[in-house]
Amino acid sequence: MLDKTYDPKEIEARRYPEWESSGAFKAHPETQKPPYCIVIPPPNVTGSLHMGHALDNTLQDVLIRWRRMKGDDVLWQPGTDHAGIATQMVVVRNLEQENIGLAVEGAKAEGNRKLLSREEFLAKVWEWKAFSGGTITGQLRRLGASCDWSRERFTMDEGLSKAVLKVFVELYKQGLIYKDNRLVNWDPKMLTAISDLEVESREVRGHLWYLKYPIEGSDEQIIVATTRPETMLGDTGIAVNPDNPKWKHLVGKHAILPLVGRRIPIVADEYSDPEKGSGAVKITPAHDFNDFEVGRRHNLEAISIFDKFAHLNDKVPEKYRGLDRFDARKKIVAELEEMGLVEKIEPHTHAVPYGDRGGVPVEPYLTEQWYADAKKLAEAPIAAARDGRVKFVPERGRDEFFRWMENIQPWCVSRQLWWGHQIPAWYGPDKKVFVALSEAEAHAEAKAHYGKDVVLERDPDVLDTWFSSALWPFSTLGWPDETAALAKYYPTNTLVTGWDILFFWVARMMMMSMHFMTEVPFKTVYLHGLVTDEKGQKMSKSKGNIIDPLELIDKYGADALRFTVTSMAAASAGRLRLSPARVEGSRNFATKFWNATRFAEMNGAALPQGFDPASVKLTVNKWVLGELARANNAIDHALADYRLNDAATALYEFIWGIVCDWYVELSKPVLQGADGADKDETRAVTAYVLRETAKLLHPVMPFITEEIWDKTGHRAEHGPLITQPWPVPAATDAAADDEIGWLVKLISDIRSARAELNVPPSAKLKLLVVGGNDTTKQRLATHSAAIERLARVEGIDAAATTAPKASLQIVVGEATYALPVGEVIDLAAESARLKKEIQKLGDEVGKIDAKLGNASFVSRAPEEVVEEQRERRSLAEQTRARLATALERLGA
Repeated sequence: MLDKTYDPKEIEARRYPEWESSGAFKAHPETQKPPYCIVIPPPNVTGSLHMGHALDNTLQDVLIRWRRMKGDDVLWQPGTDHAGIATQMVVVRNLEQENIGLAVEGAKAEGNRKLLSREEFLAKVWEWKAFSGGTITGQLRRLGASCDWSRERFTMDEGLSKAVLKVFVELYKQGLIYKDNRLVNWDPKMLTAISDLEVESREVRGHLWYLKYPIEGSDEQIIVATTRPETMLGDTGIAVNPDNPKWKHLVGKHAILPLVGRRIPIVADEYSDPEKGSGAVKITPAHDFNDFEVGRRHNLEAISIFDKFAHLNDKVPEKYRGLDRFDARKKIVAELEEMGLVEKIEPHTHAVPYGDRGGVPVEPYLTEQWYADAKKLAEAPIAAARDGRVKFVPERGRDEFFRWMENIQPWCVSRQLWWGHQIPAWYGPDKKVFVALSEAEAHAEAKAHYGKDVVLERDPDVLDTWFSSALWPFSTLGWPDETAALAKYYPTNTLVTGWDILFFWVARMMMMSMHFMTEVPFKTVYLHGLVTDEKGQKMSKSKGNIIDPLELIDKYGADALRFTVTSMAAASAGRLRLSPARVEGSRNFATKFWNATRFAEMNGAALPQGFDPASVKLTVNKWVLGELARANNAIDHALADYRLNDAATALYEFIWGIVCDWYVELSKPVLQGADGADKDETRAVTAYVLRETAKLLHPVMPFITEEIWDKTGHRAEHGPLITQPWPVPAATDAAADDEIGWLVKLISDIRSARAELNVPPSAKLKLLVVGGNDTTKQRLATHSAAIERLARVEGIDAAATTAPKASLQIVVGEATYALPVGEVIDLAAESARLKKEIQKLGDEVGKIDAKLGNASFVSRAPEEVVEEQRERRSLAEQTRARLATALERLGA
């Protein structure tokens, strides 16, 4: 028997360990069952569960549990990412509290401060990982994630490290990994190159400085506008648009760089926008990504004027050397003003890239790094996406994929960190590089080259974290060893992830997998939107709008959170708006199902041995079995098509709308009436419907359904719900569907019409039926008690010839149904109220249309504000239409 009160916290704490310890999550590669595999996007080992994780992992678990019930041999491959820069930062911060630093270049052991060598630091990181690195996997368990934890991997574990070394060495020997001097995103605080994903753009209020550069051999000056005057010391050219009448006469001449005296050419390049700034752009190839490309087009020198700390180096005049970039800015501007070379300074708000870990502005920095030939590696993935071997849901993901891949740049794979996979490259005395799987192999190669043993120095850099995670679909299955898991589960079936890492992770997995496995790594990429707050704003600490999924789980239960995010996950949605109120509503939904099951138990609902749904005789029971079959099909097809939100909607509409609101109410008189065949049948059907419903709901709400399954006796007979087969839909009965469908619509329309006209709930009105045929009259007689009880009417006249003027009227089928309301509401006042509300809503729609029709508003307003206006308009239109129907029913 179910407890009186649904307590998700107690249930969830008890059920998950039972599942895991029973082996219910384990894959079985030795069986002949068809495989279904998803690899988890590995969360950072430093991380804790946030709403993105909650959404992403819930959607994966829904698919995994569904496919397990469909009879597949399921593997949900779990693991964590070593998160190079994030983990190093966490451990360094912890060490700083103990007055311990790292023995990096420039570090000093002052006072009692201790400095750790690389080996000592890595030992500390592994200590931290053993103690704190499992936080997020524990939190995923709280969410209900049914991963095969016995196969959990870590990007720095022995097997994956072996795979990383093999991939790097082979790509190097194939000429697809090489060293090059290019611009990178450089974090001057963390002292490493970082990826674009680790760069966040911040709006900063700054200035636009208009600087005068003298033209050689002339009194003329060319004016350039810049937000970074300090970089002018590295200028090697000026670009003007070839069609700019103001400056095109200077193309081919030289300007004299102020403060430095260097001659710099003026070149024609369409990169310069005549409408922006002064129409002329200073070109600093070593400190701007766009300038770097302009410099390459015009063979301009790239002069790097910063060191790794973003201090000015010895490539600038002596008086600026050693200055921080922002101190240098002040000094340079002051000197230019003294020389009369500042035309004007304007306030200017612009986007500045910041390192998301270091928290300081990123510096485009010219440095030698290791690169992968992404253009070559992208060829096979592009072909696979084009010919349909990999499908994207939604389809626009394919276009976004092509946009990235067809314009791909070399991939910087090296990072200046200690934590990570150290690059397997050793340098000889003349800096010749030897790339090998081990130091012993490198020494052997060096001896063969030099003819003697030499001292080798290993490259201190580590690989970009995305490099190891790019191997995830096959390295986690045991590659380069030929394992049973690799043979059975590769290629995997579905990848579930967010749009933000389509390029950084999805594309790179496709590159590496197709190069080393010669097959696509997954057949479908399901891309979900970003979880935002209820206003559509991205969650952030600075806005104070972060919603903690663990707090929601504590308050409402994991099932409620899971149902909420699943119901939000429309494949076309870019932003998924979440509010705690929605999660509370999902908890109420769970409670509703719990209470309906308990009501059935209290009324003797039980499934007799050998129950056959096809033997049912009562119309209402035939109808509910048909509705169950339709729900089953709808949910199954929605999950197969990755319309997980539609599956959640179908569950909600069936459980709350059909079972709880209608079937329980319509069958209540039988269940609570005299004993007999009808009661026995209804008890059996109720138990059967609730049992099958628990199966349908299980992938989305596993905890409550497993508890109900157990407490209603099914576990003792069949085993845990998690191991049960997916239901097979029963046959439907068209006549029963038609009859009960008519009854439900009639009662629903009467209820809605009463509510819209403010008819008091206590008022019991006579129902007059005009124009009903013999079938309708028969149905009215059969279901009169239900209609009177549920629609709150008193008496039914099935032979009325006309509807009174002062009546509420609705049409169902061929008949008109009238409720005289003249004595219970003021018709004139109600008519006036409806007209006023309709006018008010029309005015609101007009104002919103004016806003949305204003191109300036649509282009400048934040996306979430525009979307909010569209939603308000849609809601107002729906309400206006409903009230107009109510007014029409009054004949006004």
